[in-house]
Amino acid sequence: MNSLVKFNYFLLILIAVGLNYGCKTQQREEVPVAKVIKGDFYIELYEEGELEAINSTNIMSPNIPWRYGDLKITQIVKDGTEVHTGDTLVVFDPTEVRKSIVDAEARLEMSLAELERMEVQHASDMEELRADMEVTRLSYEISKIRFESAAYESDVRKKEIELNLDRAGIALERIQEQIDNRLKIQKEEIKQKNLSINQDRNRLREAFETLDKLFLISPSPGIAIINRNWTTGNKFQIGDQCWSGFPLIQLPDLSALRANVKINEVDIAKITTGLPVEIRPDAFSESSFAGKVHKIANLAVNKDSKSKVKVFPVEVNIHGNDEKLLPGLTVSCRIELGKIENALCVPVEAIKAEGDQSFVFKQVIGGFEKIPVLTGESNKNYVVIIEGLGEDDHVALMDPFADKEEEDNGDQKTE
Repeated sequence: MNSLVKFNYFLLILIAVGLNYGCKTQQREEVPVAKVIKGDFYIELYEEGELEAINSTNIMSPNIPWRYGDLKITQIVKDGTEVHTGDTLVVFDPTEVRKSIVDAEARLEMSLAELERMEVQHASDMEELRADMEVTRLSYEISKIRFESAAYESDVRKKEIELNLDRAGIALERIQEQIDNRLKIQKEEIKQKNLSINQDRNRLREAFETLDKLFLISPSPGIAIINRNWTTGNKFQIGDQCWSGFPLIQLPDLSALRANVKINEVDIAKITTGLPVEIRPDAFSESSFAGKVHKIANLAVNKDSKSKVKVFPVEVNIHGNDEKLLPGLTVSCRIELGKIENALCVPVEAIKAEGDQSFVFKQVIGGFEKIPVLTGESNKNYVVIIEGLGEDDHVALMDPFADKEEEDNGDQKTE
């Protein structure tokens, strides 16, 4: 009886061990594994950026005299519109300028009429003065003849004739002086009136030139990128007012683009000019383009208006061009900081940690073994293994000994 009990007990143990082994075998088969790979490991930094043209034509609001009032937009091209040379991009309200043109034309016409009347009056005055001069000259000649023929007159009569001659000479000199003075006055009056006319003409020409400036024309073909209005924070639109000399629209040269990337101050020491960069537009993530770090800002700036995080603007020039690359697109940039040759690497998911110690679950015959490892550089996908694994080893990508419910709970807590 005891032997039979012992046999049944031994049989139950074998069955339990077999079931347990079968369950563990099934569990191990569900654990994903990865092979330790050996090759070139790239140290990378991922950042987002925004595309812009290296060379761009700025369409500026015109500089106009203050007398014409503020610049108010009455027409503006749609953002992102493809334009051609000669197309109208922006029109400002021309009401005040056209009113000034009407006023300037009226003033000029009035000034020209006044000049004409002045010239006629001057001619009439000079004609009258010259007639008076001719009468005075004849009187002088008569007095002179009388003086020359007074040889046989009495001394008293001679003296009277001589005085009359002197008086006629003084009158002649005076009328000549009047004519000379009148000519000078008339010349100055004509000069002043011509200055006034030139001012009216200049004002009229200025008004017409200002009217032309209110129509901004595209100097070259391209895509119109409308800038933001600092006052409203939105892109310029109809009804907005702006000040002279402000850049309203950009016409980028699409043959040469760059990505503006903001690098955290913690990572900026790793960035140097010439580093290769892989650029992927978020809108076309299947496409990638090559570039290089071209310029690194010397001063840090706030990441945005609401953040105290400091970043350094970095310019990445893109090699070549493509119709998919347009200014304003958001791009993901993978900056290659360096390369380690013949490095042993495992996926990031394979590395576990307890305190300061890193470890992996190495696949062995019949299951997995937890072993410590010394790790090196890491990137988005892989970690360099310095010690603890060999090239032909395989590691688990999850804890093979963790209960599934515990693992799910752990994942939820992590989230």
